[in-house]
Amino acid sequence: MSNEMSSPALSFTLVITGAPYSTQAPQTALAFARATVAAGHRIDRVFLYGDGVYLASNLASPPSDEANWSHQWRAFLEEKAVPGVACIASALRRGIVDDNEKQRYELPASNIAAPFSIAGLGEWVEGVARSDRVIYFHGGN
Repeated sequence: MSNEMSSPALSFTLVITGAPYSTQAPQTALAFARATVAAGHRIDRVFLYGDGVYLASNLASPPSDEANWSHQWRAFLEEKAVPGVACIASALRRGIVDDNEKQRYELPASNIAAPFSIAGLGEWVEGVARSDRVIYFHGGN
């Protein structure tokens, strides 16, 4: 019989502030998220802030020989049933809108990629309060 005790599962909120293709933040965060879940822990939510909101754009179309980080994140979020939330202020500044904001500002189209949604900083605050750990993935500079 082993004397080893298994450590309790932890919950994480991930905050991504770096843009895909100009930083490694989304790629590093996705590798961390996959490893975390594989180790038996939980991701409570992924919060996109600043240039990280570009990850939620439905209009990004990288060349076919490059990884599509938006598609990979969307697949992970859907498979693991993890909410992906883009900060509303960051999203609007960068032209990422959902149907509600499209109507509110009388814009010609919405472009947020499901399963991402747009919400306020309250989502980040809830993540901080609910999760055991909050991990930030910045763009550098």
